[in-house]
Amino acid sequence: MANYQNILFENKEGIAHLTINRPDKLNALNIQTIEDIKVAFEEIYDDATIKGVVITGAGEKAFVAGADISEIAELNELNARKFAESGQEVFSAIENCHKPVVALVNGFALGGGCELAMACHMRVATANARFGQPEVNLGVIPGYGGTQRLTQLIGKAKSFELCMTGDMINANQALTLGLLNYVLDTQTEAIAKCEEILNKVISKAPVAIGLVIDCINAVSNEQENGYQTEANGFAACTKTADFAEGTTAFLEKRKPEFKGE
Repeated sequence: MANYQNILFENKEGIAHLTINRPDKLNALNIQTIEDIKVAFEEIYDDATIKGVVITGAGEKAFVAGADISEIAELNELNARKFAESGQEVFSAIENCHKPVVALVNGFALGGGCELAMACHMRVATANARFGQPEVNLGVIPGYGGTQRLTQLIGKAKSFELCMTGDMINANQALTLGLLNYVLDTQTEAIAKCEEILNKVISKAPVAIGLVIDCINAVSNEQENGYQTEANGFAACTKTADFAEGTTAFLEKRKPEFKGE
């Protein structure tokens, strides 16, 4: 396992818990933290014992309260583009991971924090969670995919409003808009909900789960025909041992035992 500076990383019975660990900075994303997340997901991709992921922030105040403003203030047009593209690459790796990734949002998820949460496949929040893309207050715009994923999740009109006003919304508003899957009162309840979701997903056929992720992500990819991706994925599933096991188990009225083959 890699030595991480700004995250905590633990594999708990097949579920990787990745915690952004800069509570004194409200878990703000600096360049080193983005690099830590990148390396962690390389490990998640490669480690067959990891079946699912929970991403959260240390402490009770913030999931991630944004990017590190001291770094952003030093950017210019040339290195800002690379800065944004590097973050987008890491968040794309999260979005396209074939293992289910759930964000546990506790407290503030602003700017890069909201973008990180949206890169995950599902989002569970505590009642004190707050979401927003306040970059216009700094004279910039979201750079890690916020304008794209927010629009995909909640639609153009509300995305225009949030990205242009910089306003925050609370957990219940985020749930109503479709940004969240669940809101729980406490962090303990939220962790339990994340693990409940992941354990349910992990019990299904892993190849099929990975292909579901590909197909749903294809909806927002203009260069890809999502219907064709779905048909191709459906056909690919029929070649797997898990397909034979799943259909046989159904006909024999027993619980399937999937092996990811």
